[in-house]
Amino acid sequence: QVQLVESGGGSVQPGGSLRLSCAASGSIASIVDMDWYRQAPGKQRELIASLSNYGRTVYADSVKGRFTIARDNGKNTVVLQMNSLKPEDTAVYSCTANTVTDLYWGQGTQVTVSS
Repeated sequence: QVQLVESGGGSVQPGGSLRLSCAASGSIASIVDMDWYRQAPGKQRELIASLSNYGRTVYADSVKGRFTIARDNGKNTVVLQMNSLKPEDTAVYSCTANTVTDLYWGQGTQVTVSS
């Protein structure tokens, strides 16, 4: 079992920055990659950033060049640094942890970009 706790959401003006964190606990040695998803009201959930245990990162075109996913504090925490935020980035952001057999979700954190 893996438990995930997200933090760092909030409200920011367009052009601003936020840093989301996802702290993993439990069977963290079984995690093969961790991802960030987001879902805006009325829209499908979108995979926006992925980080493998080998350090490989993948980004959605919608966030490429503005968002950075990285590991912090060893394997326990993954952060999503979000810069140059736009109103269309407004969504609930959730992190996931993939093992060989399971997918775990955090509880989600709201990000609102508005002037």
